[in-house]
Amino acid sequence: MGPSPSRGPDRDECDITTIITCCGNDDVESAAAVTDWLPSGLQPVLPDKVEPDFTKLALAGHSKGGKTAFALAMGLAETSLKFSCVIGIDPVAGLSVCDQPKPKILSYIPLSFGLAIPVAVIGTGLGSKWKGILPPFAPNGVNHAEFFLESKPPCCYFLAKNYGHADMLDDWMVKLTSWVCKSGEGDKELMRRGVAGIVVAFMRAFLQGDREDLNAIVKSPGVAPIQLDPVIFVEA
Repeated sequence: MGPSPSRGPDRDECDITTIITCCGNDDVESAAAVTDWLPSGLQPVLPDKVEPDFTKLALAGHSKGGKTAFALAMGLAETSLKFSCVIGIDPVAGLSVCDQPKPKILSYIPLSFGLAIPVAVIGTGLGSKWKGILPPFAPNGVNHAEFFLESKPPCCYFLAKNYGHADMLDDWMVKLTSWVCKSGEGDKELMRRGVAGIVVAFMRAFLQGDREDLNAIVKSPGVAPIQLDPVIFVEA
């Protein structure tokens, strides 16, 4: 299983401001609207002979989109479809512990998320670090660690120790955000491959019943192209 993720030393600081905005009710409603569009709108834009299976629907989001994904999975907006798993990629719930826009989903009570589906949380080691005088994009107390601690089993946690909050994005976006957001020195293509591999392994495990790849990452994190430390898998 491994050690629990640390909430970090800044959990009780309430004066952090950042240039990013965080998920609000409108984002959750918009995500619900897209979900309701899928049964009628997705098929016409798919290649021939490809049919979606809405009984195996995964929900994922990065940064404030991670919070949106969790909020939607928790039923904070009604949808016509049910989700089979949820993935947060360096999710962020607000600007600080005391500044979280609605819907406020963090309670700081372990295992408190109202989710009955598998959860994966991928965090970054540098996302909570300041960029000179600029505050972090994923502050302690509202970031990946708290999302995982409030998730119920089965749940997985992977920390990309040497990478920053935006390092899994396209190169042009990484370069743009690196002026205001702490970025790792490692190859960003490796970060993209690492995050993508975790997502695919997790979905194979819980949507297709094939846990071989997920078990390999959990048992031997060194198989990933990036350093993952810690890696935690809490089974139901």
